[in-house]
Order: sequence, then structure tokens, then C-alpha cells
Amino acid sequence: MNGFYLSLLVFSPLLGLLLLAFIPRENEKGIKFLGFLATLPALVLSLMAYAAYQGGKGLDEFSERVRWIQFGGFGAIDENLYTVFYELGIDGFSLLMIVLTTVLATLASIASFHVKKEWKGYFMLFLLLEIGMLGVFTAQNLILFFLFFEITLVPMFFLIGKWGYFEKEKAAYSFLIYNGLGSAVLLIVIMVLFARTGTTNIEALKILVNSDNSQLVAPISESLKLGLLIALLVAFGVKLPIFPLHSWMLRVHVEAPPSIVMLHSGILLKIGAFGLIRFGLGIFPEQFRDLSVLLAVLGVVNLLYGAFMAFIQDDFKMVLAYSSISHMGIVLIGLGALNEAGIQGAIFQVVSHGLISALLFFLVSVLYERVQTTNMANLGGLAQGMPLTAGFLLAGAMASLGLPGMSGFISEFMAFMGLFREMPVLAAVGTLGIILTAVYLLRAVLAITYGRSDREFAGITDIRSYEWAPVLILLGLIILIGVYPAVLSQPIETIVLGIGG
Repeated sequence: MNGFYLSLLVFSPLLGLLLLAFIPRENEKGIKFLGFLATLPALVLSLMAYAAYQGGKGLDEFSERVRWIQFGGFGAIDENLYTVFYELGIDGFSLLMIVLTTVLATLASIASFHVKKEWKGYFMLFLLLEIGMLGVFTAQNLILFFLFFEITLVPMFFLIGKWGYFEKEKAAYSFLIYNGLGSAVLLIVIMVLFARTGTTNIEALKILVNSDNSQLVAPISESLKLGLLIALLVAFGVKLPIFPLHSWMLRVHVEAPPSIVMLHSGILLKIGAFGLIRFGLGIFPEQFRDLSVLLAVLGVVNLLYGAFMAFIQDDFKMVLAYSSISHMGIVLIGLGALNEAGIQGAIFQVVSHGLISALLFFLVSVLYERVQTTNMANLGGLAQGMPLTAGFLLAGAMASLGLPGMSGFISEFMAFMGLFREMPVLAAVGTLGIILTAVYLLRAVLAITYGRSDREFAGITDIRSYEWAPVLILLGLIILIGVYPAVLSQPIETIVLGIGG
């Protein structure tokens, strides 16, 4: 598995994208089937990498490094100075994110069967989006990370603006503007670090930034380090999102096709958490500790604000949108605790919420395809006409509110345990958000399944044959993590112990 294994994994969807170019745009079944098949190579390769790791293979054996761009004539002094390499690699955290990405991309391609128009363009953009997401989690230097990060923005803009719902253009431009501004801030941080250190390699930056200034091309003061970390917090805070940088995300959750929201909520929001952990905490550990109280406060605000706003919504997609904001608060709470339990809880929440939100939005796609609405008042009595869908919806809600035996419980428990150790009063306030989560989710699900409505569900098809796989796979993974959390804790053990130490 050496050589260019990761490159093959990242760019494997490109083959499907090229094959789609030769299929007539009227061939709906052929395009949808090929779009699904094109996600399978990356899924197989990621599972093989995970299996190899579990079998004892070192993750550093997957690394790739090729000289790419040389700035200036510094080669005679140091061949690595101001040189950007094409370098891919993985650690335990990024391995989990790659597996999560490939699993959700395959399942979202099945949800994409509900798309009603222009399937060829849709799946080509869909596969380009998968390439960008995989590249983000494998990039080993900041410039390559930034390029893959930008690749995700372009297909998302068109997927929202072309295949979304009533205010799709507004949602697409809102997504582009907010994320574009976040990208601009991130680019400034990258350029400053490159200019001061002569490298963008992530591991090298961890060493250089925290060494004495004699090893740097130009000194980096403590105040500049803090400023760069705050800039990273803004850049990735837009993506996460952190209140009050969240309004764009609500529009995307409501207006984008549910299959795309599966990836947006399940993966793209998590790039914000991944960036804060990998770059913020990794490169600026001392400054991160200085901001830990602020992060914990922001986490509690996210948790309570999202939960309260979800409680007063009438549309189920808006409930899930605010729920995502609330659950991302748990990630911030874990990071703010800045101990082993907190960091582990934050990473668990990243993966857990990715699976749970993907399950719930897949069920949204099933519902909308049948009844063309997600307004809870119009969905009352769902249990009579679609009992299986109603049952899976309840299971997804139970996972989201943290029912023991499911992944949501493990992540929330560890994040709050970490915060109770460091800031017990703030943690006690945050537990109100956990109570509110149970209230708004049960309110929404019970209103949909047993509420009164003028809509008649008789004759409406329940879950179809091809829709079983995503529901069962996602629910199975949620339960697996809940009863056997070592499936996640083993890969991230080195990272968590290093931070906790």
C-alpha cells in the first residue's frame, strides 16, 4: 500500500467523472448508477487503509512527498526552504474522517436518486466535491489543504444554486460569500506562516512555531501567534459554524437537496472542527490554552442557542439545522476543556454527528420525495402511512439526543466530563442544552409521527428497496460506536494522549 495509494484514493472519483462525460444526458438510470459506482473505489480503498491500520500497519507508510513549487532561489541554502511539496499523509483522526467521507459519499449518492433533473451535471459536481473533501483530510501542508478546501466550495455553490429549492440562489451566494471570507482569512494566516518560517508543512510548523525564533526566517512574537490563532478561529468558525457566523448554514440546510446536506452537515461542517484541532491546537498549543475559556463559552452559547431555536421551529429541516449548530457546540466544549476526555469527546462528536445528521437528512430526502414538504404540521400521522420511516426517524432522534448505547451518548458524555473537570459551573449551565435537545427532538418527531394533519398518507410507499442500505448502515454504525467506542478511540489515542500530556 505504499507509493501513491492516497493519491489513488483521493482522485479515484475522477474516473467516474470522466466516464459520466461520455454518457448521454437523457440516460437517467445509467447516470445515477454510474454516479453511485464511482464512489465505491474510494470507499474500498479507505476501508482497506483502516483494516491495514487495525492489522498493525503504520500510518506513516501511506505518506507521499514530491517537490512541487519552489519560491525564490533558496535551494542552495536549504532545498526545503520556501518549497511547496505535493505531500499527502494521514494520522488516526484524518483516517477516521476519510472513512466517514467515503461512507457518507456513497450513501449520499443513493439519496441522490431522488434528484429530478440534469443528473449528469449533478453527479459530475458531486464527484468533484468528494475529491475536494478527501484531499482536505489527506493534505500534509497548508497550501495543499487550502487548494482542496477551495475545491469543495465550487461544486457546493452550483449544487445548491442549481438543484436546491425555493430560495436556492440566495442560499448558494450566502454560502459562497461567508465561506469565501473565511477562506480569505485562512489564506492570510497561511501566507504569514510561510513568509516567517519558509515552509507550509504541518509537522514542520508545529516544531518551528514553538521553537526559539533563531530557527525561523523571521521572528514570530507571542502576540502574532495569538493573532494568527484568532484568525484561524474565525476562518474555521465560519465553517463549523460558531454563533454568530451561522446564518448562511441555515439557508443551506433548508434550501440544498437533502443528499447534498448529508455531505454538508456530515462532512463539510466538520472541516471547521478538523482545522481547529489540526492547525489551531496543533500549531499554537500555548495560545490555544489561553483561549480555552473563550472556546468553552462559545460552545455553551452554540449549544443553548441552537437548542432553543430548534425548539420553536415549525419546519423539520430548520429543526435539524439549528440542531447542527447546537451539536457543534459540544465540539467546542470538548476543545475548551483541553484535556484528554474533552478532546476525545470533541473528535467523537465530529464523527458521531456526521453519521446521525446524515441519517436524519436521508430520511428527510425520503419524506420530501413522497410528500413534497417538511413542515411538521403537514406531516402529522406519518406512523400510519410510513411506519418504517417513522420508526427510523425516532431512532435517529434518540441517537441525536444522546441515548445510551448510541454514538451521541459517548461523545456528549466525554466532552462534558472533560469540561466538568476544568470549568464545572460552565459545564452545569451547558447541561441545560442537553435537556433542551431531548425536548425539541421529541417534540418534532412526535409531531411528525403521531400529530394531527389534513394530509392522507394512505397509499404512499414506505422505504423502498434501495433506501434500506443507507438507513441500516448509518444506524448500524451509530450503534457500533455506542457499544464499542474503541473503534474510534484506538486511531485517535496517540493524538489525544499527546494533547492531554
